[in-house]
Amino acid sequence: MMTLRQVEVVRAVMVTGTIGGAAKLLNVSAPGISRLVKYTEKSLGIRFFQRQNGRYVPTPEARSIFEQINAVYKKVDDLSGMISAMGKGSLSELRIGSVPSIAQVMVPRAIERVRRRYPDLHMDINILKIEEAIDYLLLGKGECVAMSYRLPHSALDFLPLASGELYCIVPEGHELAGRGVVSAADIIRYPLIGIDPNDPYGRIMAEIFARNRLSYDITIRARFGTTVCALVRAGLGVAMIDQFTVAHGGVAGVELLRIAEPTRFDTYIAVKRGVPLSLHAESFIAFLREEMRAVQPAADASRTGRKAARKK
Repeated sequence: MMTLRQVEVVRAVMVTGTIGGAAKLLNVSAPGISRLVKYTEKSLGIRFFQRQNGRYVPTPEARSIFEQINAVYKKVDDLSGMISAMGKGSLSELRIGSVPSIAQVMVPRAIERVRRRYPDLHMDINILKIEEAIDYLLLGKGECVAMSYRLPHSALDFLPLASGELYCIVPEGHELAGRGVVSAADIIRYPLIGIDPNDPYGRIMAEIFARNRLSYDITIRARFGTTVCALVRAGLGVAMIDQFTVAHGGVAGVELLRIAEPTRFDTYIAVKRGVPLSLHAESFIAFLREEMRAVQPAADASRTGRKAARKK
């Protein structure tokens, strides 16, 4: 029985015709090649080479197995090529989904880092409504979905991403601009643009007004945060929006104001329970978590840092 190393060495001597040539081909020492050839011949009871004028000439027995050795070597070479291709991602496809609020700014930043790590990886990115995420995962259309809240579902697991908070956004030049912090009472003095109160972020907004016993009227309702931002930029009112939609200056023409009342929320990655994630999906989740935690509220960020320090 020959090891892969023995196959590699015998083939190198056959191809080059000398011990020195085989050593250069394999980038090892010549004495090591010579010892391994002798050991292989002795252990198998087969003489592979005859020494003629300083060259190693294959014996008839060696010639008869040369094609088999080449076939083995080619399979090893093919395996190495496949492993290299997998490392670059060229044989795989990353399929992920995200709700619009996270997809607007944070997902592209994470995907850019995935591309740098796996330059040949194919990717399929879907923007999903919350109610679409369940079928997307259960039907195997993708590996994970970035979510703005967790759903009670026995077939799904929810991995924590980051905490966030809502901001009040106003058009540039608005009379609230430059205030830094506004209250719910300040906000309802102006036409309010919002999302459905049953939406996770809309629910936070509705609860703030309810706690403060403030009546309000959503003059324009829109399904997605990007539309809300565009309406505010057009001067049609003010709005409360999640920080991830407007992170890193993602929306021009509006000003961000902190809200005095607590508006904290948590985000998650949803995955199908019991299904292992690919290496590429794990990388995407890690990068997305890092990007989102880098912009999470300062108090939460410091708390995360303290927890990490205690674990060390």
